[in-house]
Amino acid sequence: MRKEPLLTAVPPVPVASLSELYAIAFDQAQKAAQRYGALATPTEQRSPSLRAVFEVLAASERDRCNSLSTACLAACGKPPDASDLRWAPIDLVAATEIADIGNSSLATPYAAWALAARHRQRAFVFWTYVIALAEDPMVRLTAENLARQALADGNWWRRERRLAWRTERKTAAGEMAASDESASAALLESLLLKDIIAWSQVLTPAQRDQLRAMDPSRLPPNFLTPSGAGGIEPPSGDIEAIKRRALRRAEQLSNIYLDDADSADDQGSMELAQKLAAQSIVRLAGLRNIAAASASR
Repeated sequence: MRKEPLLTAVPPVPVASLSELYAIAFDQAQKAAQRYGALATPTEQRSPSLRAVFEVLAASERDRCNSLSTACLAACGKPPDASDLRWAPIDLVAATEIADIGNSSLATPYAAWALAARHRQRAFVFWTYVIALAEDPMVRLTAENLARQALADGNWWRRERRLAWRTERKTAAGEMAASDESASAALLESLLLKDIIAWSQVLTPAQRDQLRAMDPSRLPPNFLTPSGAGGIEPPSGDIEAIKRRALRRAEQLSNIYLDDADSADDQGSMELAQKLAAQSIVRLAGLRNIAAASASR
């Protein structure tokens, strides 16, 4: 995500009027409020501290919607109106980025604040394009105000990001010895295998087939037998806890292999790490699909 440009598209034509500008800004703020709000919804996977960040972000965007409505009513005699849009507003809070953090079992407040800071930085870049293209002086002036607001918000969210980083670093230092975070990739692979085998006992035959296809070389020969655990004692804990742990470990392994590929000293090591990362990412996606399917039954 960090390697992609902030803005993947630019305004196709100049914003011609204040009513059009407010319609664009309102649409973007409304979508942001909805997407942040969805991540503020309680789930077993999402920690209360992470949800709290998205509650703050959603409330901020709702306040922005209200301010834009008030300003538009004062300037144009009506609230923001979607019929004034001449092109689909550029998505500043991309659904794919929201999905990435929403699906992650490792997401932290730091990651949420970092994402929010990036979104407001993207908004600043967007409004600078609007300013550069606008011919109407009032459109330029209003877009300048929106750009300044985006810049101020981004600075504020970056401050929250720094505070979250310090808090998480301090907490991690105290928990590292008892956490999977300090485990090697080989140990995590072993622990994940045990979790997958235990999890498989409550899956359908078709879902066990899916698991076997993900990593056939590591699973025991009698894996497809519902009662067979391949001679490995299932981990303690109920099946939901096992499922969450397996997803977390699978994601940790993907991150480890990606980091190894980035820091590899030679071509051979890089290619091996990239291969392991690709396999791990496919496995993670498969496990998430199976988890979603089993939860919907």
